[in-house]
Amino acid sequence: MHIHILGICGTFMGGLAALAREAGHKVTGCDAGVYPPMSDQLRSLGIELIEGFAADQTQLKPDVYVIGNVVSRARLADGKPKFPLMEAILESGASYTSGPQWLAEHVLHHPSRPRHVLAVAGTHGKTTTTSMLAWILQAAGMEPGFLVGGVPMNFGVSARLGRLNTPSDVNAHQRSPFVIEADEYDTAFFDKRSKFVHYHPRTAILNNLEFDHADIFDNLAAIERQFHHLVRTVPASGRVVVNADEDSLQRVLDQGCWSSLAKFGLSANAKGLNGPDGWTVQGEPDNFAVLHHGQEVGRVQWDITGVHNQLNALAAIAAAEHVGVSPAQAAASLTEFQNVRRRMEVRGTVPRAGGDITVYDDFAHHPTAIRTTVDGLRRKVGTNARILAVFEPRSNTMKLGMMKSQLPWSLEDADLAFCHSGGLDWDAAEVLLSMGARVLVAGSVDEVIAQVVAVAQAGDHVLCMSNGGFGGIHAKLLAALAE
Repeated sequence: MHIHILGICGTFMGGLAALAREAGHKVTGCDAGVYPPMSDQLRSLGIELIEGFAADQTQLKPDVYVIGNVVSRARLADGKPKFPLMEAILESGASYTSGPQWLAEHVLHHPSRPRHVLAVAGTHGKTTTTSMLAWILQAAGMEPGFLVGGVPMNFGVSARLGRLNTPSDVNAHQRSPFVIEADEYDTAFFDKRSKFVHYHPRTAILNNLEFDHADIFDNLAAIERQFHHLVRTVPASGRVVVNADEDSLQRVLDQGCWSSLAKFGLSANAKGLNGPDGWTVQGEPDNFAVLHHGQEVGRVQWDITGVHNQLNALAAIAAAEHVGVSPAQAAASLTEFQNVRRRMEVRGTVPRAGGDITVYDDFAHHPTAIRTTVDGLRRKVGTNARILAVFEPRSNTMKLGMMKSQLPWSLEDADLAFCHSGGLDWDAAEVLLSMGARVLVAGSVDEVIAQVVAVAQAGDHVLCMSNGGFGGIHAKLLAALAE
């Protein structure tokens, strides 16, 4: 089959392209502003990339067009379509589908090789938890397939097919596992359901749930409804692994659940996690016991920071047990977990008398994620070291000004904060006014760098947070600090 992917350089669509190519399909694709590293990764797989969405790409005559959710029916100021290729596809009557739909039909649930899908959903921690779960299954010798919205450093790739079951192994207990990051964002311009509705998992993790994606959801209740749509697709023999500390997820379950439940969380007594379906922890984030039924069943010792990663680990361990990996084995394997690129990733250090300045890169962009990331770093470096939090409100939700009032709260544990306000329609300086002299706001990346360099001291930890490239700030900052 020849598939032509519109929006191929997105994280999800790029991973789908890699899976399709590995499965033996001919893959071509297009995007605007084709750029590394995804462009290099795709070309290394022999995938032809085309710049832009010109209508003449219909001459490729693929068997099906796979449409990314970056594509729309939008018009430019002059009235011309923003995506001429999509208009040509519609006019011609050619076959097209969404990325999640194609993935479900040709990879996750192909009749000749159906998979046991383990889906990881949640506002925060999807990428990290998906990577943890894939690594646990790999360490157990299961050779899972996976599709992750990042690059797990244990694997070095964001997607792979993994070991395929034979055509005769079609019952639920023989299906080879496939771990997928299950995003609640909409599927395509012609399918406004959340992506994860297509995946039909047998094991589903509901990690947490807060309001996000204000560009497509009106309120938290609307997102809760989508999460319940996911719960509805899990069979009775399946398992829903749910964070018991989240009231929003309890509201999701209150709408109905027809599968077995495994609940995890930190407040064991308050949430009844010492019961038969409960998972909790005892100890600090870098060295803790895993408790099931109130009894220790494993221990995690690693270099990963943050209470949020304790929760991520609990979710992954509970999900792995559903496919036969013991909690002790799962916990032990996490000792070798190397995290994900752009998750508290050290980008470099600059030597200074009295202590190196360390620069980190992290994907945090939602206020809760920013707070938990800063908290994790604080726990690692102690109370005497300074944390300089450098961030840009870049997500669609933050650009719309939703949750902007939570930013001072999210940065409470940082010694100094630096906000890149370029492209915002709201006044970041006014929003952050309560932080006083602890915060500086700048309209360009170069200005932010100059502000950080002016105050950086020996031993500082500079934490850069964004869900985008942040204008290459990490390398520029390291170079400026070294001058």
